[in-house]
Amino acid sequence: MGEGESKHDKFKRLATQRVANALKKVELIGNLSSSGYEYTQEEVEKIFGALQKTLDSTKNRFSKAKKEETEGFAL
Repeated sequence: MGEGESKHDKFKRLATQRVANALKKVELIGNLSSSGYEYTQEEVEKIFGALQKTLDSTKNRFSKAKKEETEGFAL
């Protein structure tokens, strides 16, 4: 964390870098659809199933973190 960088600024900086990198990698997967490769629909479904599962799991981590922060205390 840079001097004077808030936690939110650090989040934005790292999120920007990491999402940009992830998007580039996903685009590279899309390049496999060209005529230079041979694949089955089952393989395509497996690729996108794995990607979706990871996206869903990662998104849930953010939802749980927010929920835990906002829950109050009760006996």
